[in-house]
Amino acid sequence: MPLSFNPVKLFAGSGSVALAERIAENYGKDLGEMTIARFSDGEIQPSYNESVRGCDVYLIQSTYQPNDHLFELLLMIDAAKRASAHYIIAVVPYFGFARQDRKDKPRVAIGAKLIANLLTAAGAHRIMTMDLHAAQIQGFFDIPVDHLDASVIFVPHIKSLNLPNLTIASPDMGGSYRARTFAKYFNAEVVICDKRRKRANEIESMSIIGNVVGQDIVLIDDICDTAGTLSKAASLIMDNGAASVRAVCTHPVLSGRAIETIEESALTELIITDTIPLKRESEKIRVLSTAALFASAIKNVNEHGSISALFDTDRNS
Repeated sequence: MPLSFNPVKLFAGSGSVALAERIAENYGKDLGEMTIARFSDGEIQPSYNESVRGCDVYLIQSTYQPNDHLFELLLMIDAAKRASAHYIIAVVPYFGFARQDRKDKPRVAIGAKLIANLLTAAGAHRIMTMDLHAAQIQGFFDIPVDHLDASVIFVPHIKSLNLPNLTIASPDMGGSYRARTFAKYFNAEVVICDKRRKRANEIESMSIIGNVVGQDIVLIDDICDTAGTLSKAASLIMDNGAASVRAVCTHPVLSGRAIETIEESALTELIITDTIPLKRESEKIRVLSTAALFASAIKNVNEHGSISALFDTDRNS
């Protein structure tokens, strides 16, 4: 007998409307209708304009600017639970607070764990996300986590650039594993930029481990916030004799003057995804869409298929 599936409905939070529309288009469904009312003091009240009873509900919301978008998502989950949704999946392309994944100094919160608890307590049955700042954050959840890998989007694009002397680089020691993973796809060498910080978002010094002379460098990172690290790394790499340098980054937080910093930097281009909407276009910034990948993941979850089957980097070649 064929499997029996519950009706699927996709809804967008206010932080990810454009991406959700593209996901829905790739999936082959229209977005569900909902209203997100705001009181004059900023209080948020989401409501569904159609029945979700007995449905598998996918709520698409990145939690950048997390105080508003995260709480909105929590309320969306609660509203779906109280409206008798059968299964509630929080699709969180960018998982805010992921940088707070450990106690790196005394008397600080582990924000990523707290957010995992909140999403579960609100009523989410499953989380779907992409390129967590640290993969072990999946272990903070007691519900299933589908952790999508943006390399299936980036690797084919990097191959299409046909860089003659490709070397993969990490902008810091913490990203070395990510850089080595990318390098395996190209049988390329890896260099690392070793940075020391005075405090968050402020770099004291940086040095290069490895040879960049005459190489076409591709920096790999998961989050670009102020762009200070990437800009400083690009300048250092070019000053040490590289032929070119560009960067690949999944989540374009791009706070403050980040876009201007990129435009003024030695980077040839910054290649990002649409997990967070770009504040404005720039000739140095290229956006690759994650919509088809998320749509495929949603379909596979709904049809009890494999998520790991989506990790083939040749699928988008």
